[in-house]
Amino acid sequence: MAAKMEDSGWLRAAVLGANDGIVSTAALIVGVAASNADSHAILVAGVAGVVAGAMSMATGEYVSVHTQSDLEAAALKREKSELRTDAEGELRELTGIYVKRGLKPKLAREVAEQLTEHDALAAHARDELGMSLQTQARPMQAAMASAASFASGGALPLLVGVLAASFHPVAIVSASALAALAILGAVSARQTGAPTGKAVMRVTFWSALALGVTAGVGALFGVAA
Repeated sequence: MAAKMEDSGWLRAAVLGANDGIVSTAALIVGVAASNADSHAILVAGVAGVVAGAMSMATGEYVSVHTQSDLEAAALKREKSELRTDAEGELRELTGIYVKRGLKPKLAREVAEQLTEHDALAAHARDELGMSLQTQARPMQAAMASAASFASGGALPLLVGVLAASFHPVAIVSASALAALAILGAVSARQTGAPTGKAVMRVTFWSALALGVTAGVGALFGVAA
């Protein structure tokens, strides 16, 4: 069964974070390994990539979601003021919303009146502004979730890179990363009801391209073996 709409935002963020963690860390390790760097350099690069990527994801998500939170707070403040100064106008506005959704004018008015009596601000926040407790912006939670998903994704290529540093890290890390991305893409598609084949092909193609480019750059600017 496809994921609920209220869960799709978190699912999307988690999948994107894990994808970024796998691709970014794997590409970094592959690029460094292709330059004929030793195992210590590969380990340092991988760890630095995971830490920096997780912090970058957390910072970006925090700033983005905090901005959204500020906008929501400003909208609620404005709505409170309008309810206080023009209650009848706000009631007509809420009634109009329900009429557009298919209710007859008389019923729409009754619904608007009852919801206004129960919690006017909540009714307008939900039906006029499209806000609810389920979708309310939570900056710190979003930042921590993004950092954790990136780090969990980056842990796989980092571990493989360390274990394969003395063998063929470029090929092994690339293959393991693409396999993990294909599985993640298939799971995500299954949860959201999207076509599995297209999702897997899309993520593996672009990830393979990223790995190939970074391997090429590493080889181009590599050091002598």
